[in-house]
Amino acid sequence: MSTRLWLLAFVLGFLPALSWAQAMPADVAGGKDHPVLSRYAGSWLVATETKEFDEAAFPSGPNAGDLTQLEGRLTRLYYLAPAGRSVLEVQRNYEQALEKAGAVRRDGCAMPACGARKFRFFEGRRGQQMATGKFDGWGTQTLVDQWIDHDSVRWWYGTLNVQGTSLHVVVMSAKQGLVALADKHVATLVQIVQPQAMETGKVTVDASALARGLQADGKMALYGIYFDSDKSELKLESKLQLDEMAKMLQANSALRVFIVGHTDNQGALEKNLALSRARAQAVVDALVKTHKVDAKRLGAAGVANYAPVSGNGNEAGREKNRRVEMVLQ
Repeated sequence: MSTRLWLLAFVLGFLPALSWAQAMPADVAGGKDHPVLSRYAGSWLVATETKEFDEAAFPSGPNAGDLTQLEGRLTRLYYLAPAGRSVLEVQRNYEQALEKAGAVRRDGCAMPACGARKFRFFEGRRGQQMATGKFDGWGTQTLVDQWIDHDSVRWWYGTLNVQGTSLHVVVMSAKQGLVALADKHVATLVQIVQPQAMETGKVTVDASALARGLQADGKMALYGIYFDSDKSELKLESKLQLDEMAKMLQANSALRVFIVGHTDNQGALEKNLALSRARAQAVVDALVKTHKVDAKRLGAAGVANYAPVSGNGNEAGREKNRRVEMVLQ
């Protein structure tokens, strides 16, 4: 552990007084602190979740439109502090520890000054996934819903460089919203995002599913074919999908198909037409050269963004539109 990371754990572990009114219950099963940020001393880890790859969105400034959106490894931790601690004391200990460890503060506020920030983007639906554990006064609402709009909220967002990686860290504290705990324990939600590229090559349509899809709909969208942005060279991760396409064509020797490339609406139409056509041809070439499929059974076409399957207004929709389809001739 580096000197800075050791300092971070030390500051959070020992700055608060080491005595508290009563022992806290055991942490949620399997729960543990993030390796770069320990909890406020004596706190109870009520719930946790870790996603190897997910999206995160949270406020990053005073205006309603100030929003940071990231993809990568996501960790969320929900703590209750020992009885008798104030929101200010708990939150400030986290903030001071992070900044002493070299974190750069990007945003922060305390209610009512937080009013314009869209915390719903931060909470989203993940609170439901975190609702694990049990304590007095447990309700059907999600953990974060219990206090996300409470006027005691304090918010901090910053970045921390750890071994060349910039971690995005959010700490949010408030009075607990459950009636049985409201005047006893401060709640803190810690979220840490390590931006990274998604691991690809995990989605393929097997040969039998391809045959069924073509028979039923006359076409099949394939999202296991990968290209770099604005490139038409097949990436190695495409091999699994190409293997299944070849297997289906070899098992159904009478089939003739078009390979059709599609793009999203980003960029000039003429450029996207050429790109989608080149990508389709790259798939045809691979099937012919590597898998010995008769070239007479294949045709390549590119239609750019003429046939979207989703809206192009956000990345999720554009990702669906960037695809290769196999179409019956």
